[in-house]
Order: sequence, then structure tokens, then C-alpha cells
Amino acid sequence: MGLLFETRGSDSPWVDTVWTCASERVTAMTSVAGVRWGLVFWEQAGRAYAGITGPETRTGTAPVPAGATFTGIEFAVGTSLRTVPTPALVDGGIELPDTTRRTFRLDGTRWETPGPDDAEALVERLVRAGIVVRDPLVADVLRGHRPNISGRTVERRFRAATGLTRGAVRQIERARTAAELLAVGEPAADVVAKLDYFDEPHLARALRSYVGRTVGQLRTGTGGAIALALDPVSA
Repeated sequence: MGLLFETRGSDSPWVDTVWTCASERVTAMTSVAGVRWGLVFWEQAGRAYAGITGPETRTGTAPVPAGATFTGIEFAVGTSLRTVPTPALVDGGIELPDTTRRTFRLDGTRWETPGPDDAEALVERLVRAGIVVRDPLVADVLRGHRPNISGRTVERRFRAATGLTRGAVRQIERARTAAELLAVGEPAADVVAKLDYFDEPHLARALRSYVGRTVGQLRTGTGGAIALALDPVSA
């Protein structure tokens, strides 16, 4: 076995996805570039942990606690924590102190640890408390709107909210989408055309940089455990 991922979307404008994962006989995984920050809660050997994860700009190898179970919340692009600027989380994260199986501490307050069905309720409480905030300009820009301010101001606010440039967000999201399409059998040439890559070598370079997989590995589900919910055989 390996990493058993399940993900679901969310109706909350503050949340992108909620995921769960169990690790079975795996001690390392391929991490995948991502544009969102998140909260993650896990248990191992009867002990509970919680942390804040940041956007990741590249692929790599990450350790996996053996026999652990995880619940994670991936927040919508443009949201952030009041006390932790998202740029400070890029390619890193923070383990939260004083975590128990029932509660965790964030921004000086103790909160009830959520299960996958309670994620949106927790986020709603964090938003009401002013702990999770957002810059609405980011969502407008991602929808293709052109704000009536200078491009330099847009880029500054986008980076302040997300820790990334707009170009980086597009490239990372495109590579993740390409990986998902290839994993369910889309031909590489069709993925190139659909996602506006220059050619198949361009697609291959993006996958290597952001996903850590080749086209062949994505098709066959090989390459070991990966932190991405693809076709079930990939984990």
C-alpha cells in the first residue's frame, strides 16, 4: 500500500478542498508544488499533531509518519492568516504547539480539532474571529477581471496574499491539472493542446519541476507515494 488519499471540494468560498489520508508502510513521498496554504491535523501512535502548511513552488521528497492518519483543509487562493503572512509559509510550514486529540491552539485561542465533515464549520468560526482573512482582489484577478489599479499594485497585493506571482500560480495549477489528466489516460498530445503547452518536452519539464513524475509514471501509477490525489493506483 502507500498513501490512501480522499479529497472533496467545498461550497465555502474560503475553502478549496478537504482531504484525508492514511499512510501504510510508507516513510517518504513525492511532494507536489501547490498554490494554497492549509491546516493539517494528524495522529500517530496515539499522539495528535497540528500544523500550518504553505504553498510549495517545486517538487521534492518529504518524510511521512508511518501509520499516521491525516485530515487537511486547503484554503482558497487569496485567503491568509491574520498573524502569519502567506509569503512566510512558502516552501515551509509551522507545527502548532500544545495540540491534543480534541483541540489545537491557533492565534492564541484553543479550537476544537475538526474531522473531515467539520472543516467548514471550523473555518467559519476562524473567519468570524478575524483569524482567517482574504483580499478579494485576488479572486477577481483569478476570474479574469482587470481591476482599475496599476499592474504593479495588482502584483504586489497578489504576492502579499498568496506568496506567489500570478505566473507561478498559473504554471503550478496547469502542471497539477496535466498530471490529473494523464493519470486518467489522456494522451500527452491532447494534454499539450488542452492546456496550451508549447509541445510535449515543455509538458515533461513542467511535470518534472512541479509534480516529480514523468508522463509514463503518471499513466502507469508508478514512482512511489505522491502527495496528490490522482488515480487510486498512483498512491
